[in-house]
Amino acid sequence: MDWTHRLRLRHVRMLLSLAQTHNLSHSAVILNTTQPGLSKWLKDLEEDIGLPLFERHARGLVPTPYGEVLIAHAKRLDSQLDRASSDMEALREGGSGRVVIGASGVAASDTAPLAIMRILDRMPLARVSLVEGTTDRLTEQLAQGDLDLVLGRADPEFRDPVLEMESLFVDTIHLVVRPRHPLLQIKQPRWAEMQAYRWILWPKGTPVRNALDNALAEAGQALPRDTLETNSVTANLTLLNNSDMIGVASHRAALRLAQLNVIRILPVRLSGFGAVAMYWSRDAFMSQALRLAMDCLREVVAGADRDGVAPA
Repeated sequence: MDWTHRLRLRHVRMLLSLAQTHNLSHSAVILNTTQPGLSKWLKDLEEDIGLPLFERHARGLVPTPYGEVLIAHAKRLDSQLDRASSDMEALREGGSGRVVIGASGVAASDTAPLAIMRILDRMPLARVSLVEGTTDRLTEQLAQGDLDLVLGRADPEFRDPVLEMESLFVDTIHLVVRPRHPLLQIKQPRWAEMQAYRWILWPKGTPVRNALDNALAEAGQALPRDTLETNSVTANLTLLNNSDMIGVASHRAALRLAQLNVIRILPVRLSGFGAVAMYWSRDAFMSQALRLAMDCLREVVAGADRDGVAPA
């Protein structure tokens, strides 16, 4: 018989516990079982599979490369079970399911929240969560089953075999400042004048940062010596509005925040741009809420492209 036929949900939790504690005795206490019983189960599983899953060291159990692969699958199974429990709870309370969206900074301040409003308009009882982070972290969470959908940098680097990707848009970038910033009194600020201020930068590898680096290289300019790096939209806005720092924002986000009178766009033309994509797991259950979320994201992007401005 295939060893997977004998694997039970409790065994998945046992494997994950060992991966976390690296200790048979500690896991036995957590799992309310005996250390000899847990040790025998692990030995039998390794014999059934025909591969060593853990190496035994004085410091504890260390997963082998084979163990790491099985642990990754176990994490996905465990996450899907948690998601199933959440979906059932939402439906029990009269809801319409649940969708968890991850968004990098370039999408978290504009495209994602606009799509969420459309989702809730059409499915008012849906439970929607938004998680902000960098694309590499978010796609990792997506592959593990912790997220349903990710909006982030379009890059082959994140093409995990279990993920699907759809490019959504390519966006230009702007330098932005607080309202009443001294540079707004200058009709056409020069590079030397802008580089005299501290700049707030997105982390390397993010769409906006890539676009800025490319734009500066094309203009023959370098980053200022005085910079601050964050990956938080909220932190960036707080810093900008309480200082004379200069920030960088994608076209869509900059227009949206300017409409809200939160920032102002400096009259400087930058040639850089960044591509943003939508990622999802090809193995995930495509719930009604998830399909609707994907459709709403496409509609928001299409509306912005058609109008040439950030969608209202």
